[in-house]
Amino acid sequence: MAHYKVKKTIDEINRKIRDGKVVVVTAEEMVDIVRGSGPEKAAREIDVVTTGTFSPMCSSGAFINFGHTKPPIKASQVFLNGVPAYAGLAAVDVFIGATEPAIDDPLNKVHPGQFKYGGGHVIEDLISGKRVELIARSYGTDCYPNREIKKQIRLKDLPNAVLLNPRNAYQNYNCAINLKDDIIYTYMGVLRPKADNANYATAGQLSPLFNDPYYLTIGLGTRIFLGGAQGYVIWAGTQHNPSVNRGKNGVPLEPGATLMVMGNLKEMNSHWLVGVSILGYGCSLAVGIGVPIPILNEDMARYTGISDEDIFTQIIDYGKDYPQGKAKSLGAVSYAELKSGTITLNGKTIQTSPVSSYVRAKEVAEILKEWIETGQFYLSQPQHPLKDI
Repeated sequence: MAHYKVKKTIDEINRKIRDGKVVVVTAEEMVDIVRGSGPEKAAREIDVVTTGTFSPMCSSGAFINFGHTKPPIKASQVFLNGVPAYAGLAAVDVFIGATEPAIDDPLNKVHPGQFKYGGGHVIEDLISGKRVELIARSYGTDCYPNREIKKQIRLKDLPNAVLLNPRNAYQNYNCAINLKDDIIYTYMGVLRPKADNANYATAGQLSPLFNDPYYLTIGLGTRIFLGGAQGYVIWAGTQHNPSVNRGKNGVPLEPGATLMVMGNLKEMNSHWLVGVSILGYGCSLAVGIGVPIPILNEDMARYTGISDEDIFTQIIDYGKDYPQGKAKSLGAVSYAELKSGTITLNGKTIQTSPVSSYVRAKEVAEILKEWIETGQFYLSQPQHPLKDI
């Protein structure tokens, strides 16, 4: 067991928040603090480090209850602005997935396999206050005789609407290139032939799970920034894989942990939940997430002091290897290199582009910092640690 010179608790930090004495910095600011003062002094001076990320997160969606009709209906098929929603639940409960495309998408008619509008756009339209067309069909029962309804709905009029994302905030992700002779279209964006460009997907030193690599403060019930409101971690995300190779300070060198998150859709805003269309791939939802990291000891200070220079990911060929289920690394590259605009592979200089937005990630961290400093946001004690899931 580690013997720390600095020991704090979440309760103690919450008292500081209540008393207006809490010291909060962003993960970007913490890099220089730890570099200049060392982890022990940083742990004494800093109470909370805020993180942020904003990126398309395909494994996202919303549970919606659209309310009972007269006569009542047990929906078996539901469409929201032409996007199919899953209705295999109770009578008027549905789940709309971010990547589900509209059936009659005009772009798909011109360019098969490409979609302009999908579930992520429906979610954005709802939180923007727009009216969304609901069509529900049923096979009819004695207690639910109605066989079809068609009406306009608005988020404020829905009995319930909950954002529930099965897999968000990936802890590290691949750097994607294409070694084929032809251009390819992927969820990592357009990849030109012969490794002419490289795309990457996280916020690096600001990304939540890079700042708590062993998930010591994150777990079931952790309160977070989600879509512009307060939300919660409700479990490990799908494809959660903590057993990965690690580098400095335990930071994974490849895709690792993920978060399953939820929050009240009615409290969110369209600046932080944005429907996106990815050329040649389909639709998704860009999600803003921020996780506060309590600085309980020197280890947590050291973890949150990690910089882009110390965070590495793997270069993966999405042209040949990835479609065959292979993830053979062609080499490791730091996020400092990726963010510089070019990397070098086998002597070739390759242009890089982020799929995620560092500017928005920084904004998330700053907003979360302000919420904590002004007593609008308190830390929560995880009921079950992510490291044990």
